Amino acid sequence: MKEVIAVVRINMMNQTKKALSDAGIAAFFAHECQGRGKGFINPKILEGVDKGYEEAASVLGEKGKLYPKRMVTAVVEDSQVDDVVQAIIAVNKTGKPGDGKIFVLPVADAIRVRTGEKGEIAIG
Repeated sequence: MKEVIAVVRINMMNQTKKALSDAGIAAFFAHECQGRGKGFINPKILEGVDKGYEEAASVLGEKGKLYPKRMVTAVVEDSQVDDVVQAIIAVNKTGKPGDGKIFVLPVADAIRVRTGEKGEIAIG
């Protein structure tokens, strides 16, 4: 089993939900979150901001801003990972910064609370 975590633009959430459903993934979570990519920010400026230098913060300007995003999480069978990743990419890729990120992590186990079922049966 794998956990697929995708951070996407808010305005792409409906398309992402539909793409996951079309890929056969009915169960997933969506969370509000904020973040930003690394962009073209000089690390020295970030150090200055961390130390509290107002000049560094003013130079950083909007590039230091955290942007509202959505984080979508789905635990799927190993055989479904590529389909899920491709479905998310297909609807979120614009070719511009901010399209999002996808992370794939191993899942040791899953337990359905209602029945006590374990493993892939619990996520099916």
